[in-house]
Amino acid sequence: MATEANTSFEQRVQDRQDAVEAWVRRNITKGSWARIVRMARKPSPEEFRRTSIVCGIGLLVLGAIGFLILLLMDHTFPWLIHDVFNIPLP
Repeated sequence: MATEANTSFEQRVQDRQDAVEAWVRRNITKGSWARIVRMARKPSPEEFRRTSIVCGIGLLVLGAIGFLILLLMDHTFPWLIHDVFNIPLP
């Protein structure tokens, strides 16, 4: 590697990229993550579609649970506190 003042911008960027890639090769591909990185692959269209459907169903279920909790907090709990226990509402 030449001195910093004599090298072009592209060469300095390339040197930096090479250093980062070397660090990744040394640390990521030989540690506890190595097996996961080696096994990683692009999902098939069918696998992606099924995963998207399952995640969408999960979002809908969590949203419905949150909406039910909101309804309870807005309608049932104030009635319970005010009418049943005679605690004045602010």
